[in-house]
Amino acid sequence: MEKTTNGHFLLGALALSLAALFSACQSTPAQTAAELKPLQGYWEGEGAGGKCSITITGNSLYYHGRTDFWFKTTFTLPAGTDPQQIHATIKDCATPARDSIGKVVLAIFKIEDGTLTLETLAEDDISDKRPKTFANASNRYVLKQVQPQKKNTEPPKTK
Repeated sequence: MEKTTNGHFLLGALALSLAALFSACQSTPAQTAAELKPLQGYWEGEGAGGKCSITITGNSLYYHGRTDFWFKTTFTLPAGTDPQQIHATIKDCATPARDSIGKVVLAIFKIEDGTLTLETLAEDDISDKRPKTFANASNRYVLKQVQPQKKNTEPPKTK
């Protein structure tokens, strides 16, 4: 049972990190469409918790891990950061992580050759010292932009 508790804690920490990554700060000006455009769409890949997907529309981000693990956030992209940063505020989430609502997740990201790489800050490392490189594989998410699969709602045709 302790292993399950630790697993939920680690997934919660990961999700909190992602949500903070995609947070909206009240004092930060709204992002322009040009700044947000490269992030828009549906992304699938692997992260610290295994397979995951992220859907970004405007400044809203929806993270989905296991079937019962998800976060809805809003985010900002602070200007003048290298690497680029994303700050995400958790707006809603799966029941096990409800105490994360309102928290901010901080991350760095890059997009290269159709791949979005995110690296979240550890919960105990939310400080003025932002990461300068993508070196922490335990908090890294690597996702490819794909077209979401549409479910066929039509019954199969018979001859």
